[in-house]
Amino acid sequence: MSNDLTKARQLLTQVRSLLRQGKVMPAAQSFHEALVLVLKNPLMKAEREEFERMLADASAYLDNDPELRKVFPLKIDYKPGAERQVLDTVRELVKAVNEAAVNEAQEHIKAMEARKQSELDRGQKLLDDKDYDAANGVFRQLVVEFSDDPALKGDIGERFLKAGRYEEAFDYLAQALDQSPESVHLYNRIGMALRKMGKFDVAEKYYFKAAQYTGRDPNLFFNIGRLYVDWRKWDKVAKAASAALQLKPDFDEARKMLEFATRQMGK
Repeated sequence: MSNDLTKARQLLTQVRSLLRQGKVMPAAQSFHEALVLVLKNPLMKAEREEFERMLADASAYLDNDPELRKVFPLKIDYKPGAERQVLDTVRELVKAVNEAAVNEAQEHIKAMEARKQSELDRGQKLLDDKDYDAANGVFRQLVVEFSDDPALKGDIGERFLKAGRYEEAFDYLAQALDQSPESVHLYNRIGMALRKMGKFDVAEKYYFKAAQYTGRDPNLFFNIGRLYVDWRKWDKVAKAASAALQLKPDFDEARKMLEFATRQMGK
């Protein structure tokens, strides 16, 4: 027996097992692939009789599967010698099952997104009520559930940042950055959290990293200037404010920062 026919036999044998496991799509694909292999290979009489039995059995398993019937009501009316006619039906079967799987996946994604948003709203309500430990508990559970979502961690970090909870903000923003190092805005947000925590030297490193990626962002240089204001490094405040003004000459806040730094250096 050729390799194709050996594979066809294996595929037909596993149809029933796959259906018992609830794997409707792989079962339908196995039947379809096996049927194609049988049609493209010449068969001896004994081989033909064997495959006719196997195809009849596999089609019956598919026909009698209640989950498959929900997405494909047409009967797979297999009869020996009518393999090519059945192939068209099987193609429709595979198409229907694939579409059902896609729809199911989309519905699952919608449900998960709705749950995520619901928990974010619940956590935000706790933040608004200043119940920070409870809010952190909700958010931590959410991060465990959606562990591969750096945008979620960044979102939560932003919420803590706005609430003035800088240590929690840094924790979530750093997790997001670990998973998504190309997300440049996170360097800036982490720098802000560290500045608020008084960790100026560490904040400086994050700001400089952000500047490597977005060197022409006046708001970034303004934030760097605010770091140096808190750090009382007036010459560096002036440099940062000047850099912001070079990029945005009408940046009034940066101009005020430069004037303030110049006065401080003149004392």
